Amino acid sequence: MIRKLLVSVATLVILSGGAWAADLPNTKEPPAFAPPPPPVFSWTGLYIGAQAGYEWGNTSGYYETYPAGVFLAPATGLTPNGVVGGVHVGYNYQISQFVIGIEGDGEGAGNASSSIEPAGNLFYENSEVQGSIRARLGWAWDRVLIYGTGGGAYASIRDISAFGAAADSQTVGRFGWTAGAGIEYAFDPNWSARVEYRYTDYGTYSFPLTSTVPGTALQLHNTDNRVEVGFSYKFDLGAPPAPVVAKY
Repeated sequence: MIRKLLVSVATLVILSGGAWAADLPNTKEPPAFAPPPPPVFSWTGLYIGAQAGYEWGNTSGYYETYPAGVFLAPATGLTPNGVVGGVHVGYNYQISQFVIGIEGDGEGAGNASSSIEPAGNLFYENSEVQGSIRARLGWAWDRVLIYGTGGGAYASIRDISAFGAAADSQTVGRFGWTAGAGIEYAFDPNWSARVEYRYTDYGTYSFPLTSTVPGTALQLHNTDNRVEVGFSYKFDLGAPPAPVVAKY
């Protein structure tokens, strides 16, 4: 009888201890959560921006009979220079460290120059509207991009020749090529700043001097150099969704 009583008491103690232990708070810590790494910067995306700088050029040429085309004498030449600036829009796509893209710009210019020609006429030239469409190819180190660029260029060029009361004037739209290089730094996920140099060649065209030097024409060849600084804003189109964080 005593033995059965002892067994019953022991069983009751064991069962009571298990129930009490089950009521204790769980002191086991949840698994440690490692925050996701910061997103890797990418140059991929559509961007718009503005740029401004300084342009210096050279206009060389020679006189020839008009319309026969017989060489007469070299022209003095001009060095139009001035401030240039405008807006740009483009798209970049990054593959590993390579960045490829396309960009177009439109600019206003204040470059002008004049000279007294061997024929005695005053020659003046300026270009107020310019633009280009170019490819870009670069190498990125995270937020630093070094790139080359090249493509087609356009300029509206005005030429004036004056001699006494006589004057000749024409405005031509010239298409040429342009090439250069630059460096760009993204100081924000959306904003970047750049410095760029470009050389542009608009080719050769004819300017008939029907009033100032009758029977002759100037054959002109225009080139220019420019250095510009600019800012761009990149749109986050199609950005990846925020990472999912587990809750405990």
